[in-house]
Amino acid sequence: MANALVSVPSPRNEPVLSYGPGTPERRALRAQLERMSKEIVEITPRIGGRKVETGRVGDAVMPHNHHHVLGRWHKAGAAEVARAVEAAREAHGPWSRMAWEQRAVVFLKAADLLAGPWRQVFNAATMLGQSKTAHQAEIDAACELIDFWRFNVSFMQEIYRQQPLSAPGTWNWLEHRPLEGFVFAVSPFNFTSIAGNLPTAPALLGNTVVWKPASSAVYSAHFIMALLEEAGLPPGVINLVPGSGAEVGDPALASPHLCGIHFTGSTGTFRGMWETVGRNIRRYRSYPRIVGETGGKDFVFAHPSADVGALATALVRGAFEYQGQKCSAASRAFIPASLWPGLRKSLLDQIAEIRLGDVADFTNFMGAVIDRAAFENIRGYIEHARGSADAELLRGGGCDDHTGYFIEPTVVLAKTSDMRLMREEIFGPVLTVYVYADQDLDKALAICDQGTPYALTGAIFARDRAAIARMTEALTHAAGNFYINDKPTGAVVGQQPFGGARASGTNDKAGSVLNLLRWVSPRTVKETFVPPTHFAYPFMQPGE
Repeated sequence: MANALVSVPSPRNEPVLSYGPGTPERRALRAQLERMSKEIVEITPRIGGRKVETGRVGDAVMPHNHHHVLGRWHKAGAAEVARAVEAAREAHGPWSRMAWEQRAVVFLKAADLLAGPWRQVFNAATMLGQSKTAHQAEIDAACELIDFWRFNVSFMQEIYRQQPLSAPGTWNWLEHRPLEGFVFAVSPFNFTSIAGNLPTAPALLGNTVVWKPASSAVYSAHFIMALLEEAGLPPGVINLVPGSGAEVGDPALASPHLCGIHFTGSTGTFRGMWETVGRNIRRYRSYPRIVGETGGKDFVFAHPSADVGALATALVRGAFEYQGQKCSAASRAFIPASLWPGLRKSLLDQIAEIRLGDVADFTNFMGAVIDRAAFENIRGYIEHARGSADAELLRGGGCDDHTGYFIEPTVVLAKTSDMRLMREEIFGPVLTVYVYADQDLDKALAICDQGTPYALTGAIFARDRAAIARMTEALTHAAGNFYINDKPTGAVVGQQPFGGARASGTNDKAGSVLNLLRWVSPRTVKETFVPPTHFAYPFMQPGE
C-alpha cells in the first residue's frame, strides 16, 4: 500500500460455536451435511490454477460408512509433480515481489470467508470425510484454520518489523526474503486446519508451494483449494497434487529446486524424507529447510494429590476424542496406586456412557477411524494386549468394520512399564494405564521421560504446588506442549504454539512467529550516506 505504514487487524481467536439443540449453527450444519452427502465431487490436482484430470481415479469415502462415496479423486504422479514445480517457479517472481500487505489480504479474506459462508462447508467436509463430530470439526476445520490465517498475518508483520540499529551516517535494514525454489507441503488426514496451514504459512511469506495432502483427506483438501482461489490466491502459488508418497513425494524431493519441506505425519515417513534429502543434498540449489511435526506417545501423569474427577475427564477426552487420532492424544497414563481404585471406577463409568457411530448423529461422542489400514493397525495392538500376560483389558476392545471402521474406546492396564502399548504410538482409541507405587514417584517420572522416543505433549495432575514444580522439572524434555491439570490435547493458535522434539519433530511451533521464521531468508542491507573517498585512517597521520 503506497505511502503508508499499515498495521494489520489485531487477531483474536475465533469463537467456538456450540451446535447445541435449537441453535442456528446446528440447523445450518445439518442442512449442509444432507446436501453434501448426496453429491459426488470430482477432485483433481490444481496446478497453475487449472484442474488436471489424470484418469487414475480413487474413491473418497466416509470412514463411518465406507460404502458411501463422497468424491472421485484424480491421482497425481511424476508428470503432474513436474508441472506443479514449474508452475510454482513461474509464480514465484510475481508473488514474492507482491507487496506483503496484498499477500496478507488474500489470507485475511480467506479467514473471513471461512468464518462466514464457508464455515459449514468445511465442517461438513471434515465430518463426512474424516469422521469428526460437530464439535471436533468446529474447533479444527473452522476455528483453528481461521486462527492460523489471521494470526500468521500478524506474525508476518512482527517479523518484518524486526530491524537492526543504524549508526550515524548509515541506514541498516533487514529484508525478509522468501526462499529460492518451492516448498513441499505434506499434510495429514487428522486436522483440516493443519492441511490448510502447511501450504499457506510459507506462501504468506512469499514462497510458492507444491502441496500433497493425505490420500484419506483429499475431500477436505479440495474445499481448501476452492476457498483460497475465491479469496484471490494467484495461480501457481499453491499447487495441489494428491497422490501416493512414492508417486508424488519421490519426484518432489528429487527436484533441484526444493527449498523447504513443511510436514505433519508419521515419524517413519519424516525420517525417510530426511534421509532422501541427505542423499540428494548435492543436487539442491540451497539447503532445504526441513520443518516437521510427527508422532507422539503422549502421557498423563498423576500425583497422589490429583483431583480424581478432573483426571478421569481429562483421560476420557484426551484419549478418545476424535477416536484418539490426534498426535497429541493421551495414550499412556501413570497413576499412583492410592488413586487407582477411585480413578478406575470414575474412568470406566464415564467411558460406559460414550456413544460411537455416524457423526451426523450429534449424540455420538466418537466416529470411525480413518480407513482400513488404521483399523487393522489399532486392532492389532488390542489383540496383542488381549493375549499378553503383561496386560489386562479393562474396557472396550470391540472392532467392527461392517459399515464403518469402528473401534470401541479401550482401556488397557499395563503390568510392566515397558510393554509395547506403553512405548509405541497406536493412533487410535486405546489408553494404556500403568499404576506405580506412591513412594516410587521419581522412578515413574524417569520411566515417563525415557520410556518412548517421543516428546510431543504431556500433562501432569496435582494439587500440591511443590509436586507440580518437581514433576515439571523432571519432565522438562518429555513434551514440547506441557499441560498442568488439563488434558494434553487442544492447543490453540496464539495461546499454545504447537510442536515437540526428540522423535516428535523439529519443534518449530505451528501457530507462532517461530514457524514463520523458517520460511524467510533474511538479507542485511547497509547504506552509507557519505562514503569515504580515501583509504587512510586518522591514526595513520604523522606526528605524536
